[in-house]
Amino acid sequence: MGLIFVTTLIAALAVAYRFLGDYMYRVVSGTKHSAVERGIYRLVGVNPNGEQTWGVYARSVLAFSAVSILFLYAFLRLQSYLPLSLGFDNVMTHGAWNTAVSFVTNTNWQWYSGESTMGHLVQMAGLAVQNFVSASVGIAVAIALVRGFARHRTDQLGNFWVDLTRITIRVLLPISVLAAIALIIGGAVQNLSGGTDVTTLGGAAQHITGGPVASQEAIKELGTNGGGFYNTNSAHPFENPTTWTNWIEIFLIFVIPFSLPRVFGRMVGQNRQGYAILAVMASLAIASIALTNAFELSGDGTVPQAVSAAMEGKDVRFGVSNSATFAAATTLTSTGAVNSFHDSYTSLGGMMPMINMMLGEVAPGGVGAGLYGILVLAVITVFVAGLMVGRTPEYLGKKIGAREIKFASLYFLITPTLVLIGTAAAMATKNHETALNVGPHGFSEVLYAFTSAANNNGSAFAGITVNTAWWNTALGLAMLLGRFLPIVLVLGLAGSLARQQPVPESAGTLPTHRPLFVGMVAGVTVILVALTFLPALALGPLAEGL
Repeated sequence: MGLIFVTTLIAALAVAYRFLGDYMYRVVSGTKHSAVERGIYRLVGVNPNGEQTWGVYARSVLAFSAVSILFLYAFLRLQSYLPLSLGFDNVMTHGAWNTAVSFVTNTNWQWYSGESTMGHLVQMAGLAVQNFVSASVGIAVAIALVRGFARHRTDQLGNFWVDLTRITIRVLLPISVLAAIALIIGGAVQNLSGGTDVTTLGGAAQHITGGPVASQEAIKELGTNGGGFYNTNSAHPFENPTTWTNWIEIFLIFVIPFSLPRVFGRMVGQNRQGYAILAVMASLAIASIALTNAFELSGDGTVPQAVSAAMEGKDVRFGVSNSATFAAATTLTSTGAVNSFHDSYTSLGGMMPMINMMLGEVAPGGVGAGLYGILVLAVITVFVAGLMVGRTPEYLGKKIGAREIKFASLYFLITPTLVLIGTAAAMATKNHETALNVGPHGFSEVLYAFTSAANNNGSAFAGITVNTAWWNTALGLAMLLGRFLPIVLVLGLAGSLARQQPVPESAGTLPTHRPLFVGMVAGVTVILVALTFLPALALGPLAEGL
């Protein structure tokens, strides 16, 4: 059954690749604006026909996100005075900071149980809104980078406000509505007690139908965030009732990130380039899903071997294989939803979700973030290849010089720096004592927390208590810096590429649409992660396995 589950999932994603990819290409490339969109532009004072340099685009992203954090923070701090608060108290200062940053960065990390902490208004007008727009920000930044590759001799990368509005209204909302209907048919609950389980779609349609669990689940599974109204998240029968709703949710997790390479190929005028990027993503994803299933099905460990299955922390509705596939999907993307508890996985099975996030979540990654992450790795790959053959590296007719490789290198270094420094700080102080376990597994719980936060994933090993001032502050900083520093560097790279003159192909140009390049990008991704994180993994899951 596990093989059929994965095979049908791959087939459905293959069908969606072209149709959804072409649709998103038309959305981000069109010049006409709907009446609703024109009304929004007038409301915020934006000229939809004007474009922005990379600096203005970056400032727009940062300004929008900063205002969003302040608004959501105030919402949480004033909750008890608002309608539909359900009698809940105001959220504490450090908890409100953490939650505001979490949802605006599209992480949706939760230190609380939604059903006992947040009222309906905060859920609907605060958290659900960010589920939509934070995902839209990621896609907008990815599109800006692709424009950098596609355009020549210009400093214009499009208009952030137009991209944000179109992606939200034309992509995330419609898909989440359809997905919500499918989940309701499958048995997900539709009522006002629904929560913020909008992680997948990027937050698309959580409360458009009155705050139903089904709508929020649709948003969650569209690949963007992992917070849940119920503390058991997608293991709760109200949110994920059956095996086939489990299939739908995994499909939603993957469908937008796996379709964005089609947009990339269309925009640069070479569909084969999109297929190459898709092949890298798919290769890494299939390998991860296979390994996660293999480790969990082998049931390594004394107790799993004794009972012939590693079922602790898993729901009997899904079993080991479908749970492992969900775990891989949710950490290969920046979704963070869970239908089983990763803390209960076998040592090597629990290591795989960590490695998925350490890869930079590029297989296929979060909505938008996965595409711009893998394109940065492609830039690094052609640079390495250029050094090997002694020629100036090029990618899609653009030279990768000192300026471009600085942007790419700094992009790659930010997240590991945040993860390793945060983990070291927790282990060097008494803050690691909030972990449920000691020894290698306790270290894994700490390492997983910072890996999830810095990569804007939102899932947790679940064996660690993070509702303290130190943890909420530290993880909030990791989420904030892990989201916006890379975005600024990506936009800087886009601006640098867009200003270049195209370089004609020659006999020495590395073909970037062939299997050799696909293998090189995948290899560079794995090698960089291994060199960076192997010592930390050796102290945690590898030591536990031994």
